[in-house]
Amino acid sequence: MLPPFIIEQIRRREEQQRRTRMDQPVLELPLPSNAPIPSRPAQDDEDDKGGVVIVDL
Repeated sequence: MLPPFIIEQIRRREEQQRRTRMDQPVLELPLPSNAPIPSRPAQDDEDDKGGVVIVDL
């Protein structure tokens, strides 16, 4: 069992993290709800070499 002061410190950190998450703005994307989800073709693990996606803002 942990000493009480450590438990209190963990509780304070979690509460602080919760407060900072609630203060952050949330962006909702206007996605159509009836659009089909594109499926990926099945690939073997050997063929999956990874990749890079570049998003230019």
